[in-house]
Amino acid sequence: MRRAVCPGSFDPITNGHLDIIARAAKLYDVVHVAVMINKNKQGLFTVEERIELIETVTSAFGNVHVEAFHGLLVDFCKQREIPAIVKGLRAVSDFDYELQMAQMNIGLSGVETLFVPTNPEYSFLSSSLVKEVATWGGDVSHLVPPQVLEALGKRLAR
Repeated sequence: MRRAVCPGSFDPITNGHLDIIARAAKLYDVVHVAVMINKNKQGLFTVEERIELIETVTSAFGNVHVEAFHGLLVDFCKQREIPAIVKGLRAVSDFDYELQMAQMNIGLSGVETLFVPTNPEYSFLSSSLVKEVATWGGDVSHLVPPQVLEALGKRLAR
């Protein structure tokens, strides 16, 4: 069975994230989405809420498994016998950082990293940008799935 992981904080999941996950789901039998936990960051959504949103927006794929993980991504991969990490690249600046991570990961565990160029429609998109625009009342309906837009509206109305 061909397996890969798409890691991230997904706070919240965007159409850019969803595009990369969908493309990975076409290439692999099983795609694990690892919601990485960073105890030093306060998210807009809880880890459980992020998992629920990702499960909802990826349910049609049929081969995506979502779970939280705290620690090294290579340990997540080793524990689940996942040989590949799929990462989206938006710009050259992403490549500089991601290449270092990929080289570290293969050196630590032999886990390969596959880079997927982001759809140009989403090349500027990040969860941080979505949260900032939405916080100030900007329209992000074209940047996130409808379920995420609804959750953002409810969260920011508080």
